[in-house]
Amino acid sequence: MTSQRALLVEFSPERKLGRALQDILDPHFNLSVVTEPANGFHEEIKSFDPLVIFLILSPRVEGAQPLQSIKEAALRVPIIAVLEDSEPERVFELLKAGAADFIIPPINASDVLPRTWKLLRTDHDNGKPAETFGTGSLTHQLVGESPDFMALLQKVPPISKCDANVLIQGETGTGKEVYARAIHYNSARAAKQFVPVNCGAIPAELVENELFGHERGAFTSAFALQAGLIEEANGGTLFLDEIDCLPPLAQVKVLRFLQEKEYKPLGSTRLRRVDVRIIAASNLDLEKAILNGKMRQDLFYRLNVISLTLPPLRERREDIPLLARYFVARYAAEFNKELTGIAPDALRVLMAHSWPGNVRQLQHVIERATVMAAGSELTTKDLDIPISSDCESLREAKAKEIAKFEKNYIQGVLSVCNGNITHAAEVAQKNRRALWQLIQKHRIDVSRFKPSVQR
Repeated sequence: MTSQRALLVEFSPERKLGRALQDILDPHFNLSVVTEPANGFHEEIKSFDPLVIFLILSPRVEGAQPLQSIKEAALRVPIIAVLEDSEPERVFELLKAGAADFIIPPINASDVLPRTWKLLRTDHDNGKPAETFGTGSLTHQLVGESPDFMALLQKVPPISKCDANVLIQGETGTGKEVYARAIHYNSARAAKQFVPVNCGAIPAELVENELFGHERGAFTSAFALQAGLIEEANGGTLFLDEIDCLPPLAQVKVLRFLQEKEYKPLGSTRLRRVDVRIIAASNLDLEKAILNGKMRQDLFYRLNVISLTLPPLRERREDIPLLARYFVARYAAEFNKELTGIAPDALRVLMAHSWPGNVRQLQHVIERATVMAAGSELTTKDLDIPISSDCESLREAKAKEIAKFEKNYIQGVLSVCNGNITHAAEVAQKNRRALWQLIQKHRIDVSRFKPSVQR
């Protein structure tokens, strides 16, 4: 990695952090150091042409002006802010100003080097992103500009400032773990572990052992003490994906842990306490899962302190071009392909597709297309998705959405009005005859909204 150029800029008279960071970076980078820079040092940045910049800021340096100034001189170069503490407002200010990530003491090679390497593999090699909205995570960026996307993005900073439990719901492939990581890396816990757990991938009989660990001799093959994932996440964030897949007994034990922040490893008589933030996720409607007996209601309420619902990709189609170009840049760099973009006809096909697998499916389609592409841009021949069945006119797509809205709206009004069509027409401000025609058009059974007669 020594051919990689890194620049260390210190806006601090105290060189302790600088020396620690320099000791870590020197063996791996062609490193240049600027201490307490004077006017004109921006030309040095341009001449050195670094791939990554480490910016050390002391508490006496207020605001994000130093970072913004450097960003102007090196627009596409990722900047890692190095701080003496992780005061949330300060961190968020720097991230908003364009910092790709931040580091706080203790500074160690096992943390700095992997994060820097991943940043070089993603942000810099992609060379993107005026249209990529970083959220503090190095390797997981949220990309888009649709109203739904922006509304969710704006919730990340305030959610990150607190330790309340978060429940993220959305279809498979919508980016639930991406948002969970964004919350973690924007929080004061960012220097600690983010531990993802796929609850659906753990056999039911091993869930308790995986989460809580065990003592030596707890069962026949327990030859040594083993820490659980909860202990591994101590000080950080535990992400419980597919939370609805936890078996009933495990749900009870997770609920107790959420309430008390304490647990017993298997075979132990001693309670242990940890400081862990919980973010859970599911691709199901958990309120329906409660009715079906798959999810405990008390666990749902305990997790659902803060709720995020991610829209499917088909409901944020204006983000498809941004996401597609982002993935093209990413995989072109990874596979050493000279791709400049996506042909207009290919982009139309991507826009027309229904994307049942959401962003993850789009990512895999672009990855495969990048591998197979022979020209300088992706074409329809490179895309392995159905074309004729998914291409529809604007009028057809609009008609489908209107029909879906009409049906859902009428069913909602009928439910509120207990199936009384006259009252429903008044609520909808619609002529009763016209409302009845819509009910027939959408084949809505009015009787199911009427209260049952008690005999």
